[in-house]
Amino acid sequence: MASDEARLTDAPKPRVRGEGTAAAAASRGGLLSALRDRHLGLVLLAPSALTFLVLLVFPLSYGIYTSFLQRHVLEPEGVWVGLDNYAWLLGNTDFWRSLMISSFWAGATVGLQIILGTAVALLLHQPFKGRSVVRGLVLFPYMMPVVSVVLIWMLLYNALYGVVNWPLVQAGIIGTPIAWLSQPASAFWAVVFVGVWKYFPFVVVIVLARLQVISQDLYEAARIDGASAWSRFVDITLPQLRDVLLVVALLRTIFMFNNFEIVFLLTGGGPLQATMTLPIMVYEQAFGVYELGRGSAIAVVMFIILIAVMSVYFSFLRKEND
Repeated sequence: MASDEARLTDAPKPRVRGEGTAAAAASRGGLLSALRDRHLGLVLLAPSALTFLVLLVFPLSYGIYTSFLQRHVLEPEGVWVGLDNYAWLLGNTDFWRSLMISSFWAGATVGLQIILGTAVALLLHQPFKGRSVVRGLVLFPYMMPVVSVVLIWMLLYNALYGVVNWPLVQAGIIGTPIAWLSQPASAFWAVVFVGVWKYFPFVVVIVLARLQVISQDLYEAARIDGASAWSRFVDITLPQLRDVLLVVALLRTIFMFNNFEIVFLLTGGGPLQATMTLPIMVYEQAFGVYELGRGSAIAVVMFIILIAVMSVYFSFLRKEND
């Protein structure tokens, strides 16, 4: 009996059909899973990285390369001239004038956008009847197409039938209607006003979102201590808005410094180059006199200026955090 039990124990077990196949599949599945987990991040980042390369790195690199060429728009091949385009740029008085105008344009529009946008956001933060409707209407200029905005303001600025001149003449501020976009003394500020009107809702949205998350306990404590409305604004609201306003200032400065369509459609850089910003100068060089190399050199200099502005901004933030 004992020997029979030993033989049964030592007998080979019957092999289940498919057992080896299942084990191999499990092994392969584990290997694939490991590879998938190891490279999943790269796979997910690949579309974004490809888009980044196609839409940013390649155009930027090609623009920098073109800035070292003397190239006509009708010629596929260019002549390598090294730094000649940059030497021409630094010695060109029109470039320095356009740089000054672009700086004033960006500074004036961004500063007024922040002041007006913050003031409107503070008003819209207060409870009143119909607040939701007013908040929606404030976004109207930002949602309008730029071409529509330009056409409307060209009609408003018209010297013959423009609405802007009528109240000024009636009030005795001006004696005769002014051609706002045709005179160097008024064209710049007329364009600045349009830029502020078009883009100040962006500031309103950002500032209003920050105002809504400020703790009301801070204001209640200030009221109990007898702080006035101005003191509460200076000591509570402004410090809470500081970081948001810095980010808004950086974003708006980059955008307005590169802005092309508003100035170009309203004045084309005139009159007498009173509104000739750097983006318009790039356009004039590249597609006006067909000097792609010089136009690219101006664009590269604009890029370097914005990089410098961003570096100053981030170094300032780093010092503040330290």
